[in-house]
Amino acid sequence: MSVLGKVVRSGVGRRRVQTLVIGLATMMAVAASVLGGSLLVVSGAPFDAAFTRQHGAHLSMRFDAAEVSAGQLSKSKDAAGVSGAAGPFRTATVTPRSAGAGPGGPMTVVGRGDPGGDVDEVALLDGRWPTRSGEIALSSDAPLLATPGMEVAFPDLPGGPTLTVVGVARSVTRTADAWVVPSQMPVLTAPGKGGHQMLYRFTDAGTADRITAGGEAVTRSLPPGAAVGEQSWLTVKKSAERDTALYVPFLIAFGALGLVMSVLIVGNVVASAVGTATRRIGVLKAVGFTPAQVIRAYVGQALIPAAAGTVLGVLAGHLLAVPVLAEAGEVYGASSLAIAPSVDLAVIAGVLGLVAVTACASAWRAGRLRTVDALAVGRTASAGRGRWAARLAGRLPLPQPVALGLGRPFARPARALAMGAAILFGAVAVTFTVGMSASLGQVMKAKAHAAADVVVPAPLPDFGPQGPGPGPGPQGGPNPGPDPGAEERPKVDPAAVAAAIKAAPGTGKYYSAATVRSTVSGLTGAVDVIAFTGDASWGGYTMVSGRWTDKPGEAVVPTPFLTATGTRVGDTVTLNGPAEPVTVRVVGEVLDPRNDGMRVFTDVSTLKAAHPDLTETSHHIAVASGTDATAYADALNKRLAPLGATAQVGGLDAGGDMVVTLNALSMTLTLMLVTVAGLGVLNGVLLDTRERVRELGVHKALGMTPRQTITMVITSVVVTGLVAGALGVPLGVALHGWVLPAMGDSVGLRFPGSVLAVYHGAQLLPLAFGGLVIATLGALLPAGWAARARAATALRTE
Repeated sequence: MSVLGKVVRSGVGRRRVQTLVIGLATMMAVAASVLGGSLLVVSGAPFDAAFTRQHGAHLSMRFDAAEVSAGQLSKSKDAAGVSGAAGPFRTATVTPRSAGAGPGGPMTVVGRGDPGGDVDEVALLDGRWPTRSGEIALSSDAPLLATPGMEVAFPDLPGGPTLTVVGVARSVTRTADAWVVPSQMPVLTAPGKGGHQMLYRFTDAGTADRITAGGEAVTRSLPPGAAVGEQSWLTVKKSAERDTALYVPFLIAFGALGLVMSVLIVGNVVASAVGTATRRIGVLKAVGFTPAQVIRAYVGQALIPAAAGTVLGVLAGHLLAVPVLAEAGEVYGASSLAIAPSVDLAVIAGVLGLVAVTACASAWRAGRLRTVDALAVGRTASAGRGRWAARLAGRLPLPQPVALGLGRPFARPARALAMGAAILFGAVAVTFTVGMSASLGQVMKAKAHAAADVVVPAPLPDFGPQGPGPGPGPQGGPNPGPDPGAEERPKVDPAAVAAAIKAAPGTGKYYSAATVRSTVSGLTGAVDVIAFTGDASWGGYTMVSGRWTDKPGEAVVPTPFLTATGTRVGDTVTLNGPAEPVTVRVVGEVLDPRNDGMRVFTDVSTLKAAHPDLTETSHHIAVASGTDATAYADALNKRLAPLGATAQVGGLDAGGDMVVTLNALSMTLTLMLVTVAGLGVLNGVLLDTRERVRELGVHKALGMTPRQTITMVITSVVVTGLVAGALGVPLGVALHGWVLPAMGDSVGLRFPGSVLAVYHGAQLLPLAFGGLVIATLGALLPAGWAARARAATALRTE
């Protein structure tokens, strides 16, 4: 090993605390950067690869067959900007039923002769493509769970046709839920219904404006009102990327905090090492070290722990990415996703390069020192620095150890500033994590709609007699076969249940809700339509904009629904179901992430014509003031038992994997940041204590007790901790105010004030003292060492 290598190794071994601080700071920055960078890279990878491979449609449009002919639609292929088109295909909205999988929601069926083509090549995942009437291929995204060989019936259509599933396929842009041969479509199209589907690719389709312009060019030569719905590939892509894109703003914030903290800590550690080893630097230069070699020695002492921290950070980033990438891997048939090596290489090179530059800048002073000056300087700080602060603190009516500690930061202002910066970022992380946890709680509260004290859940649907078999059951699990007790259970009458609830003592506010499945023109897949009887505005539905419904024909919808349909509050949408279409006017935007935001909330009278009998009804009750909810539920159950219904005390939905993962990640990364901040304080206080060892010996010789010594050392970081904590809280609040809306935008949600304004005065004060806690914890070990030091040993130290 070279002489320079021995110096580097000696410095790393001698400064164990500084080595640990640099390693942990680097590990934190690398872990967050690897995780955030990998999600940013792979969030759209499955979709982009499938879209390119399958020549996905930039725009799928549905046209009313009564308004435009197939020949007219064929001519639209020549519209300006169209680079490719497929269709027209006959399309219909149907509601299937399978003996093995139970009833599914409405779905879009398209008559298509083959899966190939220049636009929207459909990928077969299992089985084959339909070749004759009586066969159907289902999309893997369809609401009906089925496998090849199963039979699917359509009891709502004339003659109740039954088709055999021969394949499972996937359209990258979700242009249909199922496909049949064109000759099958007349059987699946109810009289007076049905339409045409056209799929387009444009020469320029990179933005929503370009897609809109392409759609206008296509419809310019067609009759007005012929187009009844459209779906952009950008909307589908955003939906596909939703799960992973949610984490990116959050991880960028933590990655930036980690990187800045790493730069500050590395710079402080190297600068402190140079400041405390001035004499050693003089010796090295006296024995022949050049200025460049001295600088390289200190840079090497920073790079070795940084390299170790980088390796651990890469491993931690990979482990933390496992649950998130597992969800992303399910998109479009990707069995698994791994972090791209380019992400690892970029993060490793970037972080180590940043450490090297920072260490070099801090060590530059060591290279410029003259040998004679370095040998003549001791390690004790200038006695005159900060003397004014010490005199001012001594005049305060405080114990002498406290006064001595309060004046200490001004003797080493640069070091105090570095410690304060570390504490500041720790306080920012804690404030941000507390706010994010509260905001996610508000989101889950809005998702659960759990304002009701007591709930009578909707009865499970009757799937009819089912024989045992390999097919999935009604909830997606194994088919259990016939239920021997099904005939003994009374069929629930929603009207009788409602009457029992109204007559029960203690009933306050009350509403019921029925859910049906419907489709919306232009969208593939079904949406949930929740129809209320009574005023449901108090039921925990958080409004983003607009208002709640107050008359028939009105509806409120989540933000993703507005985005997917290209509508806004005040527009109308048409809901297609087994009976007549229903047109509703959107009067409000509600926060609801269930079913990817594809939900519609309206009054039950709106659906009377299309759904005359809604039987799967849940009931939601707010008990009267002073009524115990548990006792009320017990008494109500006695009334409901003969009716076959059961009441239960309402509670908040536990949430989903997304919230659990986000909370776990935020707590883990925050703990790492706080630990690094605490170690940064420990490093600064330890250096300060070692520099003052002779001064401590004098204090001990004059009668200072170990307890007073601990008080003096801890007090030396009180001002720094309080100031850093006070500054960190508003910065953490500001970071929360930037990250949460960005996270919502990544999943197509807009958050109302109740989700964003989660900080309160009583909560901010304890958070402001968080900086003091971090500073105190970081100073405890050096304070204990100073208290245990013997006066004689300290006085002999140079």
